[in-house]
Amino acid sequence: MTQRLILASSSPRRRALLAQVAIAPDAVDPADIDEHPLPGEVPLRHAERLAAEKARRVAARHPGAFVLGADTVVACGRRILPKAETEAEARACLALLSGRRHRVHGGIALVTPAGRLVQRRVTTVVALKRLTPQEIAEYLASGEWQGKAGGYAIQGLAARFVRELIGSYSNVVGLPLYETVALLEGQGFGR
Repeated sequence: MTQRLILASSSPRRRALLAQVAIAPDAVDPADIDEHPLPGEVPLRHAERLAAEKARRVAARHPGAFVLGADTVVACGRRILPKAETEAEARACLALLSGRRHRVHGGIALVTPAGRLVQRRVTTVVALKRLTPQEIAEYLASGEWQGKAGGYAIQGLAARFVRELIGSYSNVVGLPLYETVALLEGQGFGR
């Protein structure tokens, strides 16, 4: 019987990251869940919960398949930063992250063909240089921040702001590849 992999995400970055390690989902089926944090929810738990909810929701539509859900949360302390939708949100995120360390939490969840949910979590520490008002204005003008957690894309122009990174680079982009491949292989997925 052929194994099927469904990606419970519409993120082009996640598809590109999977392609980088020669994994091509058979289908992409976004979960469309409410991604707002629950009252008192800490960033790492938020990432884990959303990844699991996405995988479970989509698995219900694809019985017998492997379903991979993921979520990326940028956090400054216990504060969960938004996926910047407006320039004002992006500016506030960049001003907060300027000159300091923050954490990027990645939650990954896999529902197996037997319906079992297995999860992994990854945390990466990122330190940005102190940003000048001009650097922030130029980055905002690029539009690259749109829809990005924490208001920046490490794989783009914002790479020049990263002073230090401890942990998984691909986690910051949107999917921790080492852990994802290990999770899939550990549950018997292979091509």
